[in-house]
Amino acid sequence: MRISVAADEVTGVAESLLTDLGRRGHEVVLHGALNPEERADWAWASEAAAREVASGEADQGVVCCWTGTGASIAANKVSGVRAALCQDAQTARGARRWNDANVLALSLRGTSEALLTEILDGWFEGAPSDEHDDVANIRHLDEIAG
Repeated sequence: MRISVAADEVTGVAESLLTDLGRRGHEVVLHGALNPEERADWAWASEAAAREVASGEADQGVVCCWTGTGASIAANKVSGVRAALCQDAQTARGARRWNDANVLALSLRGTSEALLTEILDGWFEGAPSDEHDDVANIRHLDEIAG
């Protein structure tokens, strides 16, 4: 799977995230502080990753900043992106199942390496629901005007 990854700093679990994704066999595209040719700020880095997901250049994305909040807000501004800030495996699993989330947002400050592995396990184990109500909710997201 091709995953677009953005971080505004190379701190916390940023490097562990890249190692873990590589160990899982994913192709990783780097943005922000992870790519010396790009602007590192969270809004720009997260937008770059989200745009790759929205365009289909990447299958999924992972965006990171100190709290994860700014990264998730920036990614969600891109049409077609459903970014979820996840701080545990159950939330990650649910975000994939009930929200068909295609971008995972993480806190560089609050995510330990052990927790990172658990969150990624939950994220990649999760699959979008085909239940009528869940599908209807996802379709409705496209109808909500800003």
